[in-house]
Amino acid sequence: MDFPLKSQLAPLRDLRRSVRRKTLRQDATAGVVLGVESVPDGLANGLLAGVNPVSGVYAYLFGMLGGSLLTSTALMSIQGTGAMAIIVADVDLAGREDPSRALFTLTVLTGVVMIAAGALGLGRILRFVSTSVMTGFVTAVGLNIILGQLATFTGYDPDAGGRLENAVSLLVSFWRVDLATTLVGVVTVALVIGLGRTRLGALGLVVAVVVGSGLAALLNSLGTDVATVADVADLPNALPTPTLPVLGEIPGLLVPALSLAFVGLVQGAAVSAGVPNPDGSFGDRSQDFVGQGAGNLASGVFQGLPVGGSMSATSLAVTAGARSRLALVIGAAVMAFVVVVLGDVVTQVAMPVLAALLIVAGATTIKPNQIANVAQAGRVQLAVLITTFALTVVLPVQYAVVAGVATSILLHITRQSVRLATRRLVFSDDGRMREQQPPAEIGRQEIVVLQPYGSLFFATARALEDQLPDVTADTDRSVVILRLRGVDDVGATLTDVLARYATALDAAASRLMVVTDNPRLIRQLQVTGALGAIGADNVLRGTEWVGETIRRANDEAEHWVSHGTAGNDPDPR
Repeated sequence: MDFPLKSQLAPLRDLRRSVRRKTLRQDATAGVVLGVESVPDGLANGLLAGVNPVSGVYAYLFGMLGGSLLTSTALMSIQGTGAMAIIVADVDLAGREDPSRALFTLTVLTGVVMIAAGALGLGRILRFVSTSVMTGFVTAVGLNIILGQLATFTGYDPDAGGRLENAVSLLVSFWRVDLATTLVGVVTVALVIGLGRTRLGALGLVVAVVVGSGLAALLNSLGTDVATVADVADLPNALPTPTLPVLGEIPGLLVPALSLAFVGLVQGAAVSAGVPNPDGSFGDRSQDFVGQGAGNLASGVFQGLPVGGSMSATSLAVTAGARSRLALVIGAAVMAFVVVVLGDVVTQVAMPVLAALLIVAGATTIKPNQIANVAQAGRVQLAVLITTFALTVVLPVQYAVVAGVATSILLHITRQSVRLATRRLVFSDDGRMREQQPPAEIGRQEIVVLQPYGSLFFATARALEDQLPDVTADTDRSVVILRLRGVDDVGATLTDVLARYATALDAAASRLMVVTDNPRLIRQLQVTGALGAIGADNVLRGTEWVGETIRRANDEAEHWVSHGTAGNDPDPR
């Protein structure tokens, strides 16, 4: 796909035009709401990823700023997502020589993959991801988020193990939880849910963070030990300095980067499709890929996590009244102000408060109605959902993503291969065509016109071969006409099927005729040698008039069967 630089930089001109007095107030209000809410959300995302929570704040700040400059969907907010954070947590960055720089390298590499996907126009590959796969994946991610935060939520210190193992350990050792920490977490969950249903809306999350952290400070003054951000990270009252990636880490981070890019792009595509621009138009998905990639480059260079299109943050901006991408820039500026001026305050946020935010987010990710819809769609879809869910819970998520994509493609191929149906076309005296079930065998001096319905490619070759009428000892001087209208790429497997069938008919003094409207298919028949078996005179090129060529083929077949020649061709075949 041609992706000129001028087109890629078009959103920058849009940003310049966004600074208008008429909409500045709405954008400023939405930006403040988004910026304030994103600080605790970013800390929680960093906690979920198993890294310094401050990296989550940097990711939200610079990812949102970098993405706002290049996305085609003007209000798309580029931030961290739960699914991407879970992938980062499973990469085991702590085992690398320089974990922090390895993280930033992963973020930059993810951005490079996203930009390449956008430049190549690879948005079309997302159609291979079925609803059953995505439902199983998202449901498992939601469960992983909840399981991964139980230790922080309860103050329980399990032995090193996976999320599922630690959750089981907590259940059998529940008396080891810290009551003060658990109380703070439970109160925060109640506040997030309760205040979210009031007029405060998304700002209720900020209130819940303040109240929950205040409760933790009160309990700590009474002698308890509820952990805060200050216990696990330092938040300097300054913005981070640029950091270069470690090139030597790239080979080991390529698979996680591909998985992160895929998940981020899938989630971003949902934003592209669901959130129109202020003028009512919808953004270009490939350009949004480039914007998300730019957000990752900015996040990685400035020590942040991988980011992608966030539906929740975008919805928050829209609900708060955002009118242009300027709201995202203002949101980033508000986050920068909080980091520089109020950094000491942010470090007093209680860790179980962040865990509570993540648990609520994980729970809202699980959609029972969607699971039920997939289950009702059929046993195959349910089996795919369960398989994807199990793989995502058991395997490191970056590998589960690859397995999920492979499952989607396999499911697509399987579905297409069983959907091929071949019908017989019979011409009536009044010129109409009637569809019938094809005969099981080809008889003597018989003309059979066949129309396959469905995708014709290597996986359906055997299905078509099984549906063609059999050539038997009774077959003699008959013609089979195969109509392949709308087919442009059959592949060598299917051309072999046509060659074998033509050879079998020729041995019975019969012939196969192919009608197609695509010159590419004719070239494939020629290159693979199938045209030699079929005969060049037996391949008819269709026209823009539907039905014209198939009728001409039928007339030629009738003449050949009746007179032993095809039209004026004296050489009988």
